[in-house]
Order: sequence, then structure tokens, then C-alpha cells
Amino acid sequence: MSTELRRLRNYIGGGFRDAADGRTTEVVNPVTGEAYATAPLSGQADVDAAMAAAAEAFPGWRDTTPAERQKALLKVADAIEERAEELIAAEVENTGKPIGLTRTEEIPPMVDQIRFFAGAARMLEGRSAGEYMEGLTSIVRREPVGVCAQVAPWNYPMMMAVWKFAPAIAAGNTVVLKPSDTTPASTVLLAEILGSVLPTGVFNVVCGDRDTGRMMVEHETPAMASITGSVRAGMQVAESASKDLKRVHLELGGKAPVVVFEDTDIAKAVEDISVAGFFNAGQDCTAATRVLVHESIHDEFVTALAKAAADTKTGAPDDEDVLFGPLNNAHQLAQVQGFVDRLPAHARVEAGGKRVGDKGFFYAPTVVSGLEQDDEIIQKEVFGPVITVQTFTDEDQAVAYANGVEYALASSVWTKDHSRAMRMSKKLDFGCVWINTHIPLVAEMPHGGFKKSGYGKDLSAYGFDDYTRIKHVMTSLDA
Repeated sequence: MSTELRRLRNYIGGGFRDAADGRTTEVVNPVTGEAYATAPLSGQADVDAAMAAAAEAFPGWRDTTPAERQKALLKVADAIEERAEELIAAEVENTGKPIGLTRTEEIPPMVDQIRFFAGAARMLEGRSAGEYMEGLTSIVRREPVGVCAQVAPWNYPMMMAVWKFAPAIAAGNTVVLKPSDTTPASTVLLAEILGSVLPTGVFNVVCGDRDTGRMMVEHETPAMASITGSVRAGMQVAESASKDLKRVHLELGGKAPVVVFEDTDIAKAVEDISVAGFFNAGQDCTAATRVLVHESIHDEFVTALAKAAADTKTGAPDDEDVLFGPLNNAHQLAQVQGFVDRLPAHARVEAGGKRVGDKGFFYAPTVVSGLEQDDEIIQKEVFGPVITVQTFTDEDQAVAYANGVEYALASSVWTKDHSRAMRMSKKLDFGCVWINTHIPLVAEMPHGGFKKSGYGKDLSAYGFDDYTRIKHVMTSLDA
């Protein structure tokens, strides 16, 4: 007996619609490995329609006052709180995440971030007006850039959608957002919520695959393209956007070093690092998955970390004892297993290293030790619940190992020595350095990396500024 799949639809110009050519793709629940919905596989006609709607809406939204945009975004935040349980259900079906953690760890930050950017709308900063040439007064205008093409990832579909649309809309831009083809459900529901508050065309959602995203970036209408995704995807977006000099905002992969010195409280560090490494099945660009531990405490640390992994549970969304759910899709499960299968002979799997169950895409919390700097699993992003462990002998070697990857998004240092922590925070070549903690984020502080982790900032006033442009206006005092 076949079950009819739920039909998700694009949201364009204030209304829901199917792809113009009727094409769809199946959406799979990662808990069961079975399809539960279909979503539009949008083509050029759909992208054209969404861009036209956003372009038509832009002048009116641009000309609203900051107070009006603030009021609208505050209403959006209130509506998300009111419909939180619907969003949680959609996100859990999207991703298989634990229900309780989705309720406590995603909805409140999302709402807070929207409210932050609502306030940021009224805090446009620029240098003061003044006379820098006799008889002439200069002022600086900060303006929205225009239509923004945005592509969100599958690891945090709801929250990353917020990171995209909230600063863009707060600054006076209009948006065409594409969710991942594996996780469109919660974004389509967000479109319904935003559509009940915002003017027609300000926020549009186009579902589809990589080709759909490419069409959005290459389209002549957007003034800016923003993506959270892989390094490869970011490079492709940057190359496509360069053809007509679009602005580009890239938040890409990570390989966060977790540098643990010999004076660290091992029990406390292991507890925090294991959570920061395994949370969301390690599907986080900032996850604490690359531990560098001083050689003098290596054995004790690895033993404690392996036990923490063995005690960490993955399973169904309604299990309250679960820290994380499945990997997002079959391809990602194969990717993670491939890294473990290709481990060099000198590596040791201290815990996990295998799939859990025969249904869905669950993977055991895994710890691998005995690794060297050039090993594939050290150099490449696994994006799964796998924590690697290396040793170092002194501070200089720790810095060299930490910086010796192509990613540069986040890092952490674990020590009781304040001076050492300050030295390390200066030397670590990463966009974020946590000290004696790992993974907390706040709306007021910037999130973004260097090197192949991309450029541009999410969150904070810096993230808001990225969605604005600067104009110099000079007027004669004699006219």
C-alpha cells in the first residue's frame, strides 16, 4: 500500500505555486530513509518569476523607514514563537533532530536573532557629516544593495534561513531564498509565516537542486549572492558571481582545532568537547571535531573521550536521552563511513566507527586517535559525529598543527593560563577563538571565517553591514 506524499510548493510573489514545468523531487526523512514529501524541482522560469517578484517589491521595501522594518521583523519573530511547534515538527521531519533539543536550542536563538536584526535596522552607522573641503559638506548614506539570492544548507535549515533573510530584510533588501533539496519543509513553512507579515515579494522561496541555485546566482537581477555550504559550492558561486561582479557572501566549511593544554580540567573539557563535537551529528562547520591534546595528558584524555562517546546516544527524535539524530542523507552517511574506512594503519578507532541500525542514516559517536597532520581525516571536513585526536609537544607545534589546514572558521583553546590563552587567540588563524568553551554563538557577535572557510560575516552588526552599500553625498554650501 502506497502512502501519498505531502506536496511542498515554492513561495513566489505572495503565493504558493508548483514548478512551472511540474517537475518535483522526493524529500526523504533521514530517520526512516523513506520519502515523505515532494518539492518543486525549480527551473529557469521559476527563478525568473521569483527574481521578478523580488525586484518589483524592492523599491517599496527599500523606502520603508527603519522603524517600519523593525516592526515587521518583530511581528515575524512573534509569529515564529506562536507557531514554534509546527516549525519543530517540520524541522524534525527534515532532519531527524531530537524534538526537545530543536525546541530549546533552535527556536529561541532564531527568534532572538530576528529581534536583534530588527533593532539593527535602526542603528545604521556612518561617519558624521562634515566639511572636508571648504564650502562643501559631505554625508554618507548607507543603503540596501537590492535583491539578494540566498542559498541555505541542510544542517540547520531553519536557523540558517534566519541568518540569511533577517539581516537582508532588516537592511531594506528583498530576498529569493533556496533551501537545500533535502530539507525544504521548514523553509516553506517559514515562507508562509513571513508572507503573513511582509509585503508581497519581499521574501520568496524557490525549492530545487544545485542547478536551481546556479540559476539564481547567475541571474542578472540579484545584486548579491549569499551561500552557506561546502568549499566547492562557495568557489562555484564566487566564479559565477564574478561574471557580472555581484557581491558574494560565503560561509563555508570548517575544521575547528580544539587545543587542549596539560593544565586543563580533563573531565570538564571532555564533557564539553564531546557535546560540541557530536551535537547535531557533527554536522556543524564549527563542530569540535579536531582535538589537539598535549602529549602528557593524551592517554588519559583519549580514554575519557572514548567513554564519553560510548555514553552518548543517537536515535529517534522523540527519545529524550538522545543527543543527536541521523546524518542528513544517504550520501552523507557514505561520506562519513568512507573517511573511517580509509583510515591509515597508524590510526586507532577508540569508539564507534560504524552505522547504527539498518534503517535511516544513523552513525555512532566516533573517536579516532593516533593520527598525523597529513592524514585525510585531519585535513578534510568529515561533517559527521567523528572526533579525531592528535598530540603536540609545545605551544608552537600546537599552533602549527591548528593552522595547518585550509579551513579557518572556528577554534578553541583549553587552558587555565590566561597569558597562554591570549597568545593562542592571537596566533590562531580562525574567525572565532573560544577559550575553555566551544560552539556558543550570540546574535551580537560576528560569525565567519578566513581562507577556504569563506568571507563575510553572519550575525552581529558586521553581518548587517554586509547587506548594505555606502554612498557619498556632497553638497555645496553656496548653492
